[in-house]
Amino acid sequence: MALTYSAGSLVRARGREWVVLPESEPDLLVLRPLGGSDDDVAAVFPAFETVEEARFAAPEPSDLGDQRAAGLLRTALRVGFRSGAGPFRSLAGIAVEPRAYQLVPLLMALRQKTVRMLISDDVGIGKTVESGLIASELLAQGEATGLAVLCSPALAEQWQQELRGKFGIDAELVLASTVTRLERGLDLGQSLFDKYPNVIVSTDFIKSTRHRDDFVRHCPDLVIVDEAHTCVAADDGTSGAQSQLRHELLRRVAADPDRHLLLVTATPHSGKESAFRSLLGLVRPELASVDLESESGRKLLARHFVARKRADVRQYLTKEDGLADDSLAERTAFPSDRYFKDETYKLSPEYRALLDDAIAYASERVEEAGGRGKRESRIAWWSAIALLRSLVSSPRAAAQTLTTRSAAAVAASAEEADQLGAPLNSDAADSDAMEGMDVAPGAETDEGAPKSRLTELAEYAARLEGPDKDLKLKALIKHLKALLADGYHPIVFCRYIPTAKYLAEQLANDPEKKKRGPLGAKTAVKAVTGELSPQQRIERIEALAAEAGGDAAARRVLIATDCLSEGVNLQHHFDAVIHYDLAWNPTRHDQREGRVDRYGQRRDEVRVITLYGEDNGIDGRVLEVLIKKHRQIKKDLGISVSVPDELSTGVTDAIVEWLLMRGREDDGALFGAEAFKVSTARLERDWNSAAEREKASRSRFAQRSVHPEEVAREVAAVREALGGTGEVETFVRESLGALGAVLRGSGAGKGFTAQVGGTPAGLRDALATAVGAEVIELDRPIPFRVDPAVARGEAALVRTDPVVAALASHVLNAALDTGADGARPARRCGVVTTDAVTTSTTLLLVRYRFHLTLPSRSGEKQLVAEDARLLAFEGTPGNAVWLPPERAAALLDATASANTDPHFGERMMGRVLGRLSETNGHLETYGEELAAELDASHRRVRQASGEIVRGLSVTVQKPADVLGAYLYLPAGPSPSSPAPAAVSGASA
Repeated sequence: MALTYSAGSLVRARGREWVVLPESEPDLLVLRPLGGSDDDVAAVFPAFETVEEARFAAPEPSDLGDQRAAGLLRTALRVGFRSGAGPFRSLAGIAVEPRAYQLVPLLMALRQKTVRMLISDDVGIGKTVESGLIASELLAQGEATGLAVLCSPALAEQWQQELRGKFGIDAELVLASTVTRLERGLDLGQSLFDKYPNVIVSTDFIKSTRHRDDFVRHCPDLVIVDEAHTCVAADDGTSGAQSQLRHELLRRVAADPDRHLLLVTATPHSGKESAFRSLLGLVRPELASVDLESESGRKLLARHFVARKRADVRQYLTKEDGLADDSLAERTAFPSDRYFKDETYKLSPEYRALLDDAIAYASERVEEAGGRGKRESRIAWWSAIALLRSLVSSPRAAAQTLTTRSAAAVAASAEEADQLGAPLNSDAADSDAMEGMDVAPGAETDEGAPKSRLTELAEYAARLEGPDKDLKLKALIKHLKALLADGYHPIVFCRYIPTAKYLAEQLANDPEKKKRGPLGAKTAVKAVTGELSPQQRIERIEALAAEAGGDAAARRVLIATDCLSEGVNLQHHFDAVIHYDLAWNPTRHDQREGRVDRYGQRRDEVRVITLYGEDNGIDGRVLEVLIKKHRQIKKDLGISVSVPDELSTGVTDAIVEWLLMRGREDDGALFGAEAFKVSTARLERDWNSAAEREKASRSRFAQRSVHPEEVAREVAAVREALGGTGEVETFVRESLGALGAVLRGSGAGKGFTAQVGGTPAGLRDALATAVGAEVIELDRPIPFRVDPAVARGEAALVRTDPVVAALASHVLNAALDTGADGARPARRCGVVTTDAVTTSTTLLLVRYRFHLTLPSRSGEKQLVAEDARLLAFEGTPGNAVWLPPERAAALLDATASANTDPHFGERMMGRVLGRLSETNGHLETYGEELAAELDASHRRVRQASGEIVRGLSVTVQKPADVLGAYLYLPAGPSPSSPAPAAVSGASA
């Protein structure tokens, strides 16, 4: 039995107009309010409620506005679309405007029946957005019914916020701390992953044997793996036990051939070909062994692998990419450079004496333990490293280490001593290994050494706190003052929790104790360490920004351990990094700097200061051999190349051994120096080799499966349907100005601030909700940024920003409600006398509705979508000469060159509207052409697989809705009117 009303048609019920959705049946209509969202969908039973065919009301000749009315109404309408008709179903409903280069992984994904990809773009390019785009598109198209993100627990809440805030995906956190609560709500025999379709899961929690089987059995059909390089299984035996367990989990997840799998990492190689192959094998088994030097191997990889550095995307869609012109060119605002400065400090005489005593003590302990056995030797070794690293960090860390038992002391064997001692004393690049590893390691071993010696050293260390005797702290204060004076907001990275707390105490103001810190009364200082939960860390950072005034001019300093060196995005509040403690793996420095040097950073230059001890015997060698080498490779290649952990460990071990043996007149001194030379030579050789492999890999595996012209074509189509940043900025400025807001700040393209206290109450409430505030404070303006990456409390000048959406909804509703009180910036009609035309020209704003049939793996999906177009004709409706689209759009920029008498304008508008039905034939033909273009666009995007396009169709619903009609009259005397005076009837 055919539907009484076809999908996409208009009906009237319950006192309003609705669009009929494809899910409707003859006895049950599923309806969405005209101009409403999917959240407002309702079911209506025609047998019990009155349902009538409806037609969209034509504009009224008296509803006249000025020349801005058409553009404002058009933009308000397009911002309101949440179900676009183009091939990217999700773009109309997400709260982020993707960069053109970020569409490349999405295009690659839509050409695969089952999406399997390794996304390895450089740090800060936007891998989270790229994977989120794919996920939201697969969910919107019905190609996926659920989502699981596997990540470290430290990043889980950030993933949750990103998915919810940018993509409208609500996901439940499945962590060790939440699973008990979640399991209480399950029905008998129900899996956690059946109850919650979208989840964010701690990889290390779910990889355990207790939970792994349940996850694999009930795993969603779309899985994203963050920091996928921690899940490799290298064939050389160097993969740790945890990495092996993660890999086994993913191997079982990937075994389902119908499961979509996205692996995300900025470091897929880590210097090891076998690790890279391990990841590729998860994406597609044959990639683990295929000859990647062959043409067929490269083509196969190109379908599943995308890896670009910043230089590849900073300028995108230009003539250099092979395009005919730069009309779609896009510049991405990455910082142009990192400014590096290595600053030295010298130990005070008192600190020098402490370090010499500690080295002598550690050297004695290592030598004595060597005679008692291998186990005792390894315990003493880790104790010595802990002591030396803590001493060069801070007197507070040294004191705590000297009075804390070594983790390795309980080991029953040398191997166990290494397993216990290494994590707390090394700087592995593995992000999971960072969590909980910022505690100060212990130096007590209970291996025959009197505790009094350690206690004496600890008491001495405690007396060295403060800039008078701790010259490292004094140097930090000097450099912080310089950065703050230049307007920078620095993060100071430390290795240990005691050091971070010590610095915060020394630098911060304390009003209760009436203590003024050395950085000035107006500088806010806070510390974030691993003692805080991931959510508490974010809250403390937000509190710091708020305490400092919440604006870009405020002075703020964050002290942090490496618990913040991965995952947390800090570019909105900070723009400089000070490495207070040198990491012994240079990748860690890159991770720290990457928190602020990334997409969304407004500074062109991010400053990086590295503090190192000129005379402590450790820092200088670490800086020279590891840190500077890492920087040089990155400068040469444009990307970071990780140094394998075992190589950096070998070098640092040799440094410590050389330091402990220094000054001895025996073979030990020679051995230490020789070991250092051998280790550094091997590091140099292997690191250079890894850099060359990476350079060759970047060239061989550059993304060529999606050509720039393909991206340009789809970007043009998206902008045609949804608009761009320039249009949105004009809309926001003019609408807010007309509604009583006070705008201040930069010119076009640079953003501005808006004080909205004088706008209508309903709009203020909507804006307050959009920025996450209970009320809009009358004295605090909303910053509007051109950059889509904005901080909390700010708004981006993109159509999907919540603030812009709230404003558009207000403007559109006011325009359609001719009886509404208050200002109405947009009107459905207008008469403009202008030099932009030479004959009478009519501009129509037309809304088309389309019924789409989209094939998917689970069967055909029926959808209703909308599109808005501008059409213009010269002459009368019955003898219309239709203009090309670009000339129609150009009329939006036409300005009045003379006033138009309001009564004359209303009379002329009435004549046009009275004969507007004569344009129906053209409007219907144009709608059919649009449907054919959309059909072709859907097929282009899915071009790689015939199965993905079989059954696809796009049908236009008739008649189209004419939302607005605007008449442009040529300037000059007219026989039918007096000399033009006054604009159209109502003021905007």
